[in-house]
Formats: sequence, C-alpha cells, structure tokens
Amino acid sequence: MKRNSLVLAFAGLLGLTVFAPAHASDKTVTLSVPGMYCEMCPATVSKALKKVGGVEKVAASFETKDAVVTFDDARTNVDALRKATANAGYPSTVKQ
Repeated sequence: MKRNSLVLAFAGLLGLTVFAPAHASDKTVTLSVPGMYCEMCPATVSKALKKVGGVEKVAASFETKDAVVTFDDARTNVDALRKATANAGYPSTVKQ
C-alpha cells in the first residue's frame, strides 16, 4: 500500500477529517479572435484574459488572430475565457 493511502486509512480510523488535494490540471486552448485588427489589440486581449482567475499564461498574436491560453481547469473554463474576450470587445471562438 502506498504511504498516502496508509496515512488516509489511519486518519479515518482515528475519526479525523482529511482533505485530499484537488486534482486540477492545466489546460491549453487556442481562441480565434478575428477582431484583432491592429498590433495593439493582442495586448488588450491578453490583459482581459489574464484578469480571469486561473489563467496562467496568454500568448495573443495579431498576425494569426488567435490567443493561446493556459489555465487551471479547476478555477476557470473556456466559456469564461470567451466571455472575457467578448467583454473586452473581441468575441472569440475555440480554434479547432
């Protein structure tokens, strides 16, 4: 038996409440943002996305008109990311 399993089993026998860590994972999504029409637009899109709790990294590009976002899926989701870009004036869709 693994050590963590033994600790949890022993704590259970003692009637202790043990909180196991959540198993969140980083996800990466590419958003198509066709409304980026100038070289300053990616900065605005990046700023809006970075305000979303759980976003870890953003790389927005005027040339490709997309934003690659790495986020903690236990704290946020793609709908929240899309809402953030839309609220900043740049509606987005998930790039396939």
